[in-house]
Amino acid sequence: MPLYNYRALNQTGRKVTGQLHANNDADLYQRLKQINLELLSASEDKGRKGLAQLFGGKVKNRELVQTCLHLQQLSAAGVSLIEGLADVRDSTEHRRLRDLMAEIFEDVSHGQTLSEAFGRHPRVFGTVFQSLVAAGEASGNMTESFSQLVKHLKWMDEINSKIKKATRYPMVMLVVMFLLFLFMMLFVVPQVVSFLTSSGQSLPFITVALIATSGFMQDYWWAIIGVPFGAFVLARIMARTSESFAYKLDFYRLRIPVFGELMRKISLSRFAHFFATMFQSGVPILDCIETARKVVGNRCLSASLESVRTGVQNGNPLSVGLRNTGEFPSLVVRLVRIGEESGNLGETLDNVTDFYDRDVNEGIDVLIGMIEPALTLFAGIMMAWIVVAVIGPIYDSLSKMAG
Repeated sequence: MPLYNYRALNQTGRKVTGQLHANNDADLYQRLKQINLELLSASEDKGRKGLAQLFGGKVKNRELVQTCLHLQQLSAAGVSLIEGLADVRDSTEHRRLRDLMAEIFEDVSHGQTLSEAFGRHPRVFGTVFQSLVAAGEASGNMTESFSQLVKHLKWMDEINSKIKKATRYPMVMLVVMFLLFLFMMLFVVPQVVSFLTSSGQSLPFITVALIATSGFMQDYWWAIIGVPFGAFVLARIMARTSESFAYKLDFYRLRIPVFGELMRKISLSRFAHFFATMFQSGVPILDCIETARKVVGNRCLSASLESVRTGVQNGNPLSVGLRNTGEFPSLVVRLVRIGEESGNLGETLDNVTDFYDRDVNEGIDVLIGMIEPALTLFAGIMMAWIVVAVIGPIYDSLSKMAG
């Protein structure tokens, strides 16, 4: 079905743009009519990204949370799925999501299941989203399914916020410190050096080292900036083209001091949350492990968790598989074993998720607590080096002049 870029008028007479799949112009006109839009013009998208996708077209988690809450409330009130989808379609203000809900409404109206309709848009509604909806369809309890989706999407917002806090702050601080050092070496130190060298006096080693560092940075500033950037781009390309290289890269990431342990906690927190959410929604345990394994974001951990799935498939308890990986703390393994023995694994998995959430929060606080004094110390050493290397010769020069 072709994708059309369209311009239309809404009920208030305001012009809106968007993208919608339709069989032809007439079908597009009817589809827009259903969402109270009057078609003005349309053109078939030939593979180029439209303005609606480039500017404001991304559907954020916040929009998905509102959609799931809306569907949950309508489902709990006994409103049929078709009527609920139509209501969400007509009430959403986000143009990209509005177009998607219009397509989902059409697909469900023509006999597709809701999970299949969501599955046609994997970039917006991911694997977990589809799996939870499919579990709700299988159990006949869509209200609970939408409730779990709300919980899942809110958690995703929280974990993404934690990841940004753990990575962006250190990166910004490191960049600022590097630019400050570069500025001092390229512009400040050379001005002082010209004065010191013109005096003709012998310079101490610390000053000579400063002059040499400044000269190196003036001559090779392009390499100092370009080599790390080039190495980063090359690593990204090789990781996408070579599975073995990507595996080794993920392996060594987990062994970076401080950062590696935090990345491990975040990955395992993702696994615990996704597994718990899907298990409580009625998804079979093997499917829970397989889907959750794909979202840990690290191939090394993913391979370890694949052995867990194989063990469970062969009849071993989940707690044994988690213990054998060596990646999960003994407390987590004990909690899972207790849940298996008591038959209340769902509630136990919630406790595991809470454990990792606290662990990630503590890890981020420790990381930031270490970075701040480390960067302060680095800045102090840098400034002390420059001051001592410059002030010392100047003082000697003035002393000789006074003598």
